[in-house]
Amino acid sequence: MPTARDPAVELQHALLSRLKLRQLSLLQAIDRHRTLSRVAAEMQLSQPAITKALHEVEDIFGSTLFERSSRGLVPTAAGDAVLHYARRWLAELEATTRVLTSLEAGRSGRLRLGLTQQVPQQLMSAALTHLLDRSPRISVMVREGTTDELVAGLVARELDCAIGRSYDGDASGLVQEAIHEQEPCLVVGAKNVKRLSRGPLDWARLAQLDWILPPPNTPMRRTYNAIFVGAGVQPPLPILETTAIRSIETVLRQESNAITIFARDVLAGMEPAGHWAALPYRLSWNLPPVSFFTLKELEAHPTVRSLRGAVVETARRMKRSAG
Repeated sequence: MPTARDPAVELQHALLSRLKLRQLSLLQAIDRHRTLSRVAAEMQLSQPAITKALHEVEDIFGSTLFERSSRGLVPTAAGDAVLHYARRWLAELEATTRVLTSLEAGRSGRLRLGLTQQVPQQLMSAALTHLLDRSPRISVMVREGTTDELVAGLVARELDCAIGRSYDGDASGLVQEAIHEQEPCLVVGAKNVKRLSRGPLDWARLAQLDWILPPPNTPMRRTYNAIFVGAGVQPPLPILETTAIRSIETVLRQESNAITIFARDVLAGMEPAGHWAALPYRLSWNLPPVSFFTLKELEAHPTVRSLRGAVVETARRMKRSAG
């Protein structure tokens, strides 16, 4: 009596027996360039060879992975699914090679940490000191970005953990823990404080200034937009959208009506430079809390667990000293 076929089992067998890592790299290259001629030039192969290689990969997966369009080769639904996992597999491979290289160099491992630019200096110092003072030593890779970018890095297996703002999106396997509350303040160029702080706090007046805001669709931008809407004011169209500290400082120094919002404890670590300062208003809300992020599969990793403990304890000490 014939047995029932399980397509998933058959596909898994085909992948295990036939799929090669260089074929995953090929798919990434096609997605990046969207034309076979550019892929062929990058990989130093003929275009017919690239075409044949793509057909072989599609035969392994049993699906068309790319379709021709006016925008070049565009992934199909199956192609998007395969590319999603190809990025993860190749990222895990890259991470493994880095760990092995670190071990060969006498380190005890490697950790990839993400940070937002508005993480307080004390938390950042605690995290880096904890990692770099370990014995035996480990290698540390730090990437800065918005919370959304760091979460994407975690999901893509390009980061092991991160410290950023609380995240309100959907990310499979993400674990986050709020560890530190921050008070916001309005920040302008130091030479403009007196002029821009005349009168009571008036969001309608403030909305007319030249705003520096985080990029669209980030947690902080959504928070700031909600503040203006709650005050009955249309959110301003910013003159600059960034989280880059040096760019913010440059514009605050050069533009007489430039204004932004910063965490007060982050600003305190930067004020000695004298280029920017807080307006004398107390805002009635807190920023989204600083949070520690990792993935469910990594939260029990000894290095991740010990780093979380060090950062959380530092946050507790900061709260006690502030109180």
